[in-house]
Amino acid sequence: MRARNKIRAISGGRQTLTIGQVAQLSGVGIETIRFYEREGLIPEPPRRESGYRDYPPEVVKRIQFIKKAQELGFSLKDAKELLSLRIKPNTTCAVVKTKASQKIASIDEKIQDLERMKSALAKLTTACDERGPISECPILDAVEAGIFQAQSKGEKR
Repeated sequence: MRARNKIRAISGGRQTLTIGQVAQLSGVGIETIRFYEREGLIPEPPRRESGYRDYPPEVVKRIQFIKKAQELGFSLKDAKELLSLRIKPNTTCAVVKTKASQKIASIDEKIQDLERMKSALAKLTTACDERGPISECPILDAVEAGIFQAQSKGEKR
């Protein structure tokens, strides 16, 4: 079912959605939607006389954009900035490409950190013969002494 038809079916033909309907359509919880409102990621919708929020259907796409940006490693702050760039008429793709390139560099750093951690853990597990009492565990001793940090940060690739 296409998104527009799905929204129409869930909203009962109304032009607005309840917070529960937005949550269902966007795949997030109600508290997430409230949080996004507080953080300015989505605009606070008008309220009915009953106090219920009346969301426009476009908010579903905005929330889905935020979630997809997070899947690519962007923070909520980054996603908010990307959303604001989308509506600025003078913004070029170069600005977005720069942000994406910065994110790639950040991901590369994290991968290197993870590789260092993996290497340090591999060395620690190799040092353990599994036979001694816990009081003589080389892994726990190394973690307690902080030895593994010096080894992992000083390694050359």
